[in-house]
Amino acid sequence: MHSHELVKQLDLIPAEQLSAHLPAHVVENLPAQGVSVFAVSDDASDTAEFSARYGFGLEDCANTIVIRYKKEGAEHYAALVSLGSLRLDINGAVKATLGAQRLSFAKREAAVEHSGMEFGGITAFGLPADWRILVDAAVMERTRIVMGAGVRAAKLLLAPAVLQQWPRCEVASLTLAAE
Repeated sequence: MHSHELVKQLDLIPAEQLSAHLPAHVVENLPAQGVSVFAVSDDASDTAEFSARYGFGLEDCANTIVIRYKKEGAEHYAALVSLGSLRLDINGAVKATLGAQRLSFAKREAAVEHSGMEFGGITAFGLPADWRILVDAAVMERTRIVMGAGVRAAKLLLAPAVLQQWPRCEVASLTLAAE
């Protein structure tokens, strides 16, 4: 199946209707070019279920994970964008990239409250300005990726280059080598 056929099958949301579907701060921060937004049924928003139903491999699904870390005595949040098929090297690469003294996955309530997004739908676009956004280098090797859109009922389809050109994105190797 060619990617343009796939896009046709997706329930695309026209740009002028985005604000009716996505949080305002996500819409405001989406790049103007290169991102398609499509609706998904809520029961298919979890990565594995989504992958099976919409035909995207786990290696094309990028998850945005919120972590909390301590650095120089202060608490910070960061978002990690990585492929569903890879495991994050939290205590090695992630910790080193952030220069963190210690870090942990943010509690669900905190992630939702600070991002203003739905759990399971958190995206890199529209996160607080003081968060670092780290994108795993493996994400950049994909032709296109699917990621959260701020709500569980929608996803973003984009080429990784869109992330790379975005000023807030930092690309780093964050995952463990595949076993």
